[in-house]
Amino acid sequence: MATETKNTKPVYNTEIPSDWEVVEFGEIVNYKKGFAFKNEDYSQQGVRILRVSDTNASGIKKEGVVFLESSRAEDFKEWMIKENDIIIQTVGSRPPLYDSMVGKAILVQKEFSGSLLNQNAVRIRMKIGNNFFLYSHFTTKRYFNFIETLVRGNANQVSITLDELFKFKIPLPPFPEQKAIAQVLSTADAAIQTTEKLITQKELRKKWLMQQLLTGKKRLKGFENTKWKIQPLENFIKSVVREVPKPDVPYLGIGLRSHGKGTFLKPDEQPEKNSMDKFYVVRPNDLIVNITFAWEQAIAIVRAEDDGALASHRFPTYTFIEDKGHSDFFRFYILLPRMKFMLQMISPGGAGRNRVMSKSDFIKLEFLLPDYKEQTAIANVLQVADKEIRLLKAKAEKLREQKKWLMQVLLTGKVRLKI
Repeated sequence: MATETKNTKPVYNTEIPSDWEVVEFGEIVNYKKGFAFKNEDYSQQGVRILRVSDTNASGIKKEGVVFLESSRAEDFKEWMIKENDIIIQTVGSRPPLYDSMVGKAILVQKEFSGSLLNQNAVRIRMKIGNNFFLYSHFTTKRYFNFIETLVRGNANQVSITLDELFKFKIPLPPFPEQKAIAQVLSTADAAIQTTEKLITQKELRKKWLMQQLLTGKKRLKGFENTKWKIQPLENFIKSVVREVPKPDVPYLGIGLRSHGKGTFLKPDEQPEKNSMDKFYVVRPNDLIVNITFAWEQAIAIVRAEDDGALASHRFPTYTFIEDKGHSDFFRFYILLPRMKFMLQMISPGGAGRNRVMSKSDFIKLEFLLPDYKEQTAIANVLQVADKEIRLLKAKAEKLREQKKWLMQVLLTGKVRLKI
């Protein structure tokens, strides 16, 4: 399929084949600036108006849509976009804030063909050539670095001019090779998108399983006749205190993210400046809570990589009672909305974020829970779902790395496809 080539023409600190050209972006495209639609033009139905706010890192969003009445669409035909058009945002935030980044390029998918392009963006079509090949250049680091040199404006909003944008240089192979490169990169893109869609499906399935299994709405085979009981947490966990003196050398502290996002490690390189005299060691599978932000669901099960990290007095720690509480079951259970609600109930306070959880009330919180055997079975099912998602994410990352390599070698002609 491909062969190494000896590059002979220098460009961008590398070399391209002698039968390739180096052209400025603006030389090879036709373009159309978006129309400045006003709020009074917007309708609830009709022909979609595509605004830059309707885009994100994945492309064009499907929610929050505005339209132009169909009866008026004929007057704006020259601003219609079609499949495989390239849309480039000319106003937005400074790179690398990708969701609203100035210079961001989007390849229009079939489902958005016929939409009308709003202001602050430009529609690009190659005069002669392959749009996907051109679009691939707009996803490279070289392009983002180029955009960074063009941006003008304040911290909140910046812009680029088309005159400067069109000076971006493109190494251009003969048209048949453009098509072949585009086909390879398009296939790589399709594999990534297919994997990402599967990840989304698996995550939705896991969410459904959690909602069903962790509330007893769905029972696993063999446990249909076992009753769940309303019980306090103290039937499953017990407080543990592993007190150590204040370290005199750099150490790793543990922190908790809100909204059930888990733990993180934070190095303290200057322990002598820490005002606390006592610290507490955490171990894998401990349950840990941040009493200051428990109301924001700052609760987690300690990971293996957190072993030996130090916590302050604001992070009470608990271990699971043998054959009563299963850490892997509670790893999922503490993410339920019911847990967040109960933590809010025992974290009194007024406006703002200054709300402190009562440790004595925490251990008394009551939940409808299964016995240890069913906890174990439920945990096993959810862990399998978790593993499937992790493997798919690893696959997607590998595919992205493969595509990155393909772009590096194909877009510079380092590797030539056999036509």
